[in-house]
Amino acid sequence: MNSSEIRDRLIDQILSINDTDYLLALSKLIEAAKVELPVISLTEDQKMMIEMSEVDIVTGRVIEQSKLTAREMKWLSEK
Repeated sequence: MNSSEIRDRLIDQILSINDTDYLLALSKLIEAAKVELPVISLTEDQKMMIEMSEVDIVTGRVIEQSKLTAREMKWLSEK
């Protein structure tokens, strides 16, 4: 279920509620969940690394996490 479907389902459920106290509590819950995330500025080097990573993904230069972990464990055991 994607976010649009979930939102539509919630709207339908809210429209069926007639209890004022319940709706007020739900409203407070929604307001409390609103969190403003700080804007994070990236350095040019960070932007370049993200771009390089995206190229790696597109070109298939990736490795599964389980394989990477196995390599790391092998490397660590040799030390």
